[in-house]
Amino acid sequence: MDDKLDIGFGFDFIVKVYPVSFVNRSDLEKGDKILLPPSILQKISGSELKGPIIFEIKNLNSTRKSHCGVMDFTADEGCAYLPRWMMQNLNAKEGEKFLFAYTSLEKGSYVKLQPQTDDFLNISNPKAVLEAKLRYFTCLTRSDIIAIDYNDKIYWINVVEVKPGMAILIVDTDIDVEFVSPIMKKERELNGTIPKNNSLEYQKKNDQNKLKPEESSSEDEDKEKDQKFYGKGQIVK
Repeated sequence: MDDKLDIGFGFDFIVKVYPVSFVNRSDLEKGDKILLPPSILQKISGSELKGPIIFEIKNLNSTRKSHCGVMDFTADEGCAYLPRWMMQNLNAKEGEKFLFAYTSLEKGSYVKLQPQTDDFLNISNPKAVLEAKLRYFTCLTRSDIIAIDYNDKIYWINVVEVKPGMAILIVDTDIDVEFVSPIMKKERELNGTIPKNNSLEYQKKNDQNKLKPEESSSEDEDKEKDQKFYGKGQIVK
């Protein structure tokens, strides 16, 4: 690569990707910041950068791509260390080569988020938790699936829509956040509300009058959870 390359016009490179756990940086799992080699810093140090350093990451073996921020430039040469959830989102294998391209993003004005499963709604204030966790992120890309770590549990959140464009910067800006109901519901047998014997004969013999109040209660709980999460919020940074 040319040392005089203008980073504003097509600065890219290919490195192998590994999870941050390889370098004992599990603290980076809570956001979207990665580690890059010192040589990348040398390339960009002479350029006039505006705002946070953001790279588009592309899987060379598929159409998957996303965006990320940078925590620091202490990675081994030829390597990049990513949060595990980001590697899963990109369908990345350990040691696989990925294309990184410097880019700039517009400040976001809107994002629509959707938990993959409804157990996220069991959190006492899921909207507040999600808004707080997003402060560890630099940017959001449409169709990404990000991970939120809360009380030692990972929750997967779909980025359904962002404005403007397909990816947005969420640093130093206020963003309207729309929350929509989860895609899937956890099987009720996990909570013991579905009989272990699921045969048709067993279900026919079961007392329907006893089941109705339980089903109704379950539906009411679901509605209450949805009301706690559905609606709008704001990321304030």
